[in-house]
Amino acid sequence: MHPGEIIAIWDGGIAIYGAIIGGFITLLCFCHYHHLSAWLMMDIIAPALILAQGIGRWGNFMNQEAFGRITSKAALMAQGIPDWVIQQMLIGGQYRVPTFLYESGWDVLGFFVLILLRHRHHLFKEGEVFLSYLMWYGCGRFFIEGMRTDSLMLGPIRISQLLSLVFVCGALILFIYRRRHLHLPWYFQVNTKGE
Repeated sequence: MHPGEIIAIWDGGIAIYGAIIGGFITLLCFCHYHHLSAWLMMDIIAPALILAQGIGRWGNFMNQEAFGRITSKAALMAQGIPDWVIQQMLIGGQYRVPTFLYESGWDVLGFFVLILLRHRHHLFKEGEVFLSYLMWYGCGRFFIEGMRTDSLMLGPIRISQLLSLVFVCGALILFIYRRRHLHLPWYFQVNTKGE
């Protein structure tokens, strides 16, 4: 309706899935132009991307967004959530479930999993670190999004849950197909040219 608002990032957030898709397209163009392996570059970037997402979720904390249902202070304290986080989750006179915190923790855990596993010999082939990132992030986001009360909806469907499902299923299908039908080098044996 107002095309000029598309670039008005100062007047609202950018959805992460749009950023991932935009970054993916940009990376494909960059790699094609420089004759680099796009799969390897995505493998290299994936751990940093999920860590950045985990850190970025703290912007939701500052803005008091990406929260869940109404809860009690006692329930939040029972989860071991620090008081300074609990106080920020007092929104409109009601305590809210800090879904941003759950997603941040999931993302940071995903960072460590990818970092620890990506150099294990004969575990990942080229492109599989990135595909694992998509599956990890998508699974976590699917369940955490179900707890949110401020989701973007299309009728009864939460858009982020639908996209999470697409990312997880698409990545899993690609992972299996590439393993069965393509003769790919192991991740640790590939250079940036894909050789």
